[in-house]
Amino acid sequence: MSVRPPQSFRQSNQNTGGFNVLEYELMAARADSLGRHGLKVEAALANLKAWRVERQSPEERERLVNEASDAVWAFFVQREICGLRNNRDAIQRYGIPNEVLARLGAVRR
Repeated sequence: MSVRPPQSFRQSNQNTGGFNVLEYELMAARADSLGRHGLKVEAALANLKAWRVERQSPEERERLVNEASDAVWAFFVQREICGLRNNRDAIQRYGIPNEVLARLGAVRR
């Protein structure tokens, strides 16, 4: 005598050969969010590179470094959500300075 599992425990045959609309939408939302975070990183790094000692104060540079590190931290978290665990390529592509990398995840008062 064989026993079959209940129908509710069986996996649907729709997902094996077809395409899962919900998974597609989730992947699209993750990719969109990753792109938006990438733009924020680019903007924060551009602001940091535009800082000049003749025109701005050291406190302003400190603020810009903190903003850049926050943007990079959020970008790295979003990359991990998308399954991208190695950040070396992003560090090289965006030219993230070591000063910013040293502050990732730091909690400020």
